[in-house]
Amino acid sequence: PVNLALVVDRSGSMSGQKLADARSAAVELVRRLTAEDRLALIHYGTDVKVLPSRPVTEPVRQELLSAIANIRDDGSTNISGGLTEAAVALRPHLREYRVSRAILLSDGQPTTGIVTEPELFHLTRQLRDEGITVSALGVGEDYQASLMRGMAEQGGGFSGFIEDSARLAEVFSRELDQATSTVARQVELRLELPPVARDAQVLGLPSTREGTTLKVPLYDLAGEQSVRVVVKLTLDTQATSGALTLLEASVHYMDVPRDTRAQTKLALSAVVTQDASLVRANLDREVRVHAVRALGTQQMRAAAAEMKRGNRGAAMGLLGNARKLFGSSADALSGELAELDQTQAAYEGASSDDEVRRESLKLYKKTMKNFGENNAY
Repeated sequence: PVNLALVVDRSGSMSGQKLADARSAAVELVRRLTAEDRLALIHYGTDVKVLPSRPVTEPVRQELLSAIANIRDDGSTNISGGLTEAAVALRPHLREYRVSRAILLSDGQPTTGIVTEPELFHLTRQLRDEGITVSALGVGEDYQASLMRGMAEQGGGFSGFIEDSARLAEVFSRELDQATSTVARQVELRLELPPVARDAQVLGLPSTREGTTLKVPLYDLAGEQSVRVVVKLTLDTQATSGALTLLEASVHYMDVPRDTRAQTKLALSAVVTQDASLVRANLDREVRVHAVRALGTQQMRAAAAEMKRGNRGAAMGLLGNARKLFGSSADALSGELAELDQTQAAYEGASSDDEVRRESLKLYKKTMKNFGENNAY
């Protein structure tokens, strides 16, 4: 059973097909819930309207379906107001339900309430720390991709960039499946760095450093689900005769089936040598491919940002950098190279701002897959 809040943007920019598809998706979600599940419905423009959290019995289901049918577009985009009301609806039931989740749907940038990315990220991180997972689904081509992705990363949930709003019903169904099969939530990777570490950079995921500890918030995980984290370490070391500890890694999480806090640890070490042939002999090819893919994808994500700003020369240069990196492992990364060539060709041929924006979004979506993130639709 799950404790859900559905938070739907009904601002003026959602008018027409987008809002119609959002209503259809909400209907699909309501129909799939049982009397063991709870749902609060929140929809927002400038103001925020709330149907309180209740078990989805048949009478409640009919009331929700009626309310969804009557949602009309109006006003500005008050994302923070919608999330705040979702938290109010979910909090009283956190102890009763092991999985509580707010599913946010929006097509654009916040225009009222909290409007800056850092403050909205802080809000969703606070909710995650309370035990409320936040998923953020962007619909259409005119939303702020970095904001929606960042809120999902800090909220421990999933994000989706849904160019065709008709796909919303499918995505909502997958979101419900994810919520009902969660086995670990409030997942956080902690990397304890040794004195010889001059720098540590997590590629593709947010992180914070507190002294010698690097903290990486991860999304809620269902059974058999994984996340790959690539970290670039810069070390000041001398050659060693034995193994040198490079990282003490630990994962901290809430074990959902046992309803208790848990952790697991792993120590990573290496021998430091000047012998290049010894390095080559012990090189893990799979790890090298992941590292090269992540480094190239950094360039791709930067290129997507430059596309959005209209800096064509800078974007093409960054795509070229990514191609050189992928080319160093051409056999293993042939698929990435082909996709990159397609992106360059499409971007060079783009003749309007809309086409450029579309290619920027497509490139951003590719980077999430390449970084090893499995929390995107």
